[in-house]
Amino acid sequence: MRRRAPVPPSPLPQRAGIDPVRLRLPPDPDGAWPDLGGYLAAHYAGGPGAEAIARLLAAGRVLGPAGRVLRAGDPYEPGAYLWFHRDLPAEPVVPFPVRVVHRDPHLLVVDKPHFLATTPRGSHVTQTALARLREELELPELSPAHRLDRLTAGLVMFSIRPADRGAYQLLFQRRQVHKEYEALAPYDPRIDLPRTVRSRIEKTRGVIAATEVPGGEPNAESLIELTGTRGGLGRYRLTPHTGRTHQLRVHMNGLGLPILGDPVYPRVTDPAPDDYRRPLQLLARVLAFTDPVTGTAHRFESGLALQAWHDLPGWEAGTGPGSATGVGAGENL
Repeated sequence: MRRRAPVPPSPLPQRAGIDPVRLRLPPDPDGAWPDLGGYLAAHYAGGPGAEAIARLLAAGRVLGPAGRVLRAGDPYEPGAYLWFHRDLPAEPVVPFPVRVVHRDPHLLVVDKPHFLATTPRGSHVTQTALARLREELELPELSPAHRLDRLTAGLVMFSIRPADRGAYQLLFQRRQVHKEYEALAPYDPRIDLPRTVRSRIEKTRGVIAATEVPGGEPNAESLIELTGTRGGLGRYRLTPHTGRTHQLRVHMNGLGLPILGDPVYPRVTDPAPDDYRRPLQLLARVLAFTDPVTGTAHRFESGLALQAWHDLPGWEAGTGPGSATGVGAGENL
């Protein structure tokens, strides 16, 4: 079996913690593409991408191996690689710090604030935990071991070395990480807790809300416990045994206990992207596991606190702080 030739190193460094786009030109048995510009125009047709790539080619910002500048009229070379950085639109700056909880040669654990995505996705690219940490800690090969919702605060794990990435990701795929979340939601004494909720959750691509399918084979399981009450508010410990999209938010809403600040459940609202007044009161509180690289037993606990528990009247009025507050030690980034 013929081995594929190794990918040449990128001639472009990261920009604001973001890797350049890498594209490998496909085979062209019919000779349909006489030049590079023609292929790229067709590849990115149907949207603004075609105009953007034409501008990049004209400006000499599309590079081949060893930094060779590629032009629209260059011959099409099947199997060749090219790299470029997209021109990214400005993003609202998420004005909350990422706090380092643990760092060793293999593993980075941080407290992610509300409103900051874990990894680039959609309109959130540079304002993500991954991009920030790569640039500010000078760790260009950093990669996520798992993902935490943009609206959820708390503990996130990253692999520092590419050689270790698969081992840490497998921990989550094999459900070998104990995870605990804290949530604030209405208190209803009629709801018997603790209880384990099992249901079937389905998420349709392009639809923001996930739904529970009555009578379907369960694919999501969460243990829900009440740990305190205060003025009609309940503090809950949530232990997911599976990892479906929005699982904890869906299960709490299904009990009639929607998490405070949730813009999706029980109904979808549309807050401005830079409106940080009502953060989702959900916090990834605990991660515990045996390190697959070092064999060390780890238990990490978030140093953040859900502010609505301490400032409910102002928070409900939309005047409270925009994120969980830090109560523990950590390196501010």
